[in-house]
Amino acid sequence: HTVHEVVHHTLDIRRQQAAPGGAPIMTPTEIRPAEPADLPALTAIQNALIGSTTYEWTETRFTVEDREAWLADRRRAGDPVLVAVDGDEVVGFAAYGDFRDTRRWPGYRFTVEHSVHVAQSRQGAGVGRALLLALADHARRAGKRVMVAAIDSSNTGSIAFHARLGFVEVARMPGVGEKWGRRLDLVVMQLELGEDSPQ
Repeated sequence: HTVHEVVHHTLDIRRQQAAPGGAPIMTPTEIRPAEPADLPALTAIQNALIGSTTYEWTETRFTVEDREAWLADRRRAGDPVLVAVDGDEVVGFAAYGDFRDTRRWPGYRFTVEHSVHVAQSRQGAGVGRALLLALADHARRAGKRVMVAAIDSSNTGSIAFHARLGFVEVARMPGVGEKWGRRLDLVVMQLELGEDSPQ
């Protein structure tokens, strides 16, 4: 199955979503594979919280050139990078890749680690859900069995978001990260990509 097929599946899911009281949730009009022209917006979304939170374990802002190399690497590996688009505006993106180096340790080849980023102005509007459902569907169709989320422990919103979509916390790793001279804890969550996982 192609990413294009996954996109249309996800759009069907999103049409069924509604906020409490029956009001429709604002969602992107399209989820599609990322293109090089999307990279300035994608980079801005990823950089938005680097200077004010520990959600990204880096103090260095990403550049469009960084993201160009990253996208090229993802494409060579055959891994998806999906964007959520509202009109002409990129409002979020999601990707997955190897959980660990599968060339060195092929036993990990059925497990992937993902990331989801949503523009601050669109958080809570169903964008992250649509992206993650599309990403999980892609992984399932690619024969993957487990999707892993590795989340900074202070990012309680992301932890709750993943739990709502069926991810289960499997580990807390104290002090494994560092930013601004502070040691940081990592929360590891995983989703089994079986038939009973969120659709």
